[in-house]
Amino acid sequence: MTSPSATATKPQATAPAAQTPLTALSTSGHDAGLLLLRLVLGLTMAGHGAQKLFGWFGGGGISGTGQFFTASGYPAGDAMAVLAGLTETLGGLGLAAGLLTPLAGAAVVGTLINAIAVHGTGSFFAPAGIEYELLLTAGAAALALTGPGRYAADRFLPVLRAQRLAHGALALALGVVLAAVMLLVRN
Repeated sequence: MTSPSATATKPQATAPAAQTPLTALSTSGHDAGLLLLRLVLGLTMAGHGAQKLFGWFGGGGISGTGQFFTASGYPAGDAMAVLAGLTETLGGLGLAAGLLTPLAGAAVVGTLINAIAVHGTGSFFAPAGIEYELLLTAGAAALALTGPGRYAADRFLPVLRAQRLAHGALALALGVVLAAVMLLVRN
């Protein structure tokens, strides 16, 4: 004779619903937070680029920024001003839109590595500190590594639909290498 507990069947465990890498970690709050970070950081960097390219927001334009680059030891100051301005503007707009986020983040990181090197590391806090540049660098690197969230243009690009750590890490490595090359050409 068997006991009722021995004959009772155990309920079968149900398999969790299949999740894509994007939805596995993505919640509305997570995506809204990434959108806020992308917009503030990206538009801040695009504004810095517009200062260099067009003289907007009290910037020096190509001529004034070029003189700064020359005084900072970079060759061809005007060309460097255009390069930095385009990198900041396009990288910033890319972050804000969530478009090619790993590359946009890497562009911002590379530019800010140079800004930190030029600014110097005499202290961490203002007025002569690097905390602002370091915060922007960390935010851009974080976005390159985590991806832009669901509210982004990358969602429509097949290769970037699901952010992979490898995309961000490779892009950041490229940004760091290019920043190092730019620092090497500096006198």
